[in-house]
Amino acid sequence: MEYTPQFSVVWGNIGLFIQGILLTLQITLSAIAFGLILGILGALGRTSGNAIANGIAVAYVEFFRNTPFLIQLFFFFFGLPSIGISMSSWQAAVLALAVNFGAYSTEIVRAGIEGINKGQVEAGMALGFKQLQIFRHIVIIPALGNIYPALVSQVVIAVLFSSVVSQISAEELTFVGNYLQSRTFRSFEIYLAISLIYVGIVWFIKAIAILIQKRFFAFTQYIN
Repeated sequence: MEYTPQFSVVWGNIGLFIQGILLTLQITLSAIAFGLILGILGALGRTSGNAIANGIAVAYVEFFRNTPFLIQLFFFFFGLPSIGISMSSWQAAVLALAVNFGAYSTEIVRAGIEGINKGQVEAGMALGFKQLQIFRHIVIIPALGNIYPALVSQVVIAVLFSSVVSQISAEELTFVGNYLQSRTFRSFEIYLAISLIYVGIVWFIKAIAILIQKRFFAFTQYIN
């Protein structure tokens, strides 16, 4: 029997798709914001010269970079309630994505910090800048500029990873697709639409990233 695609199932549920897109962006952007903070703190620990701070940062990076994201997600949503720490699917999704993003961005930011010319830091010290001032004005901005394309790539990965949070019933885009497929059995149309939507989201993020790059990090290489 010949299969005839019926994309009316997509257009007829466009409201649900929009809700899924908005929640996907909400989860991802929240996770990236917290994750970048974790990445910067982790990179500071890795480059501080303090054995304890470095050890904590290394343990954090190694743990979250060497365990599957799905297991991390299940740990926060199903594991933590066993010891009395409960959270919603949205909270667990943001937390899991944030710590995962933070672990990968720690090494990216560390590479940027270590790539800063030591002479610039020494010049700041000679001018009487305090360590925090040196970090804010001399280190972090050029470092972020140098690693900006790598960070954007990690952001894209985080967006795609967000599809996994449907496994804990976070009602993002993939959850919406699974929900509609289970009721309409139009797998081809629904998952094709979701795939195209993810492509659109990634293109949109890259377009925004390029505008930010031109405004603040014009000296960096072009984002692919």
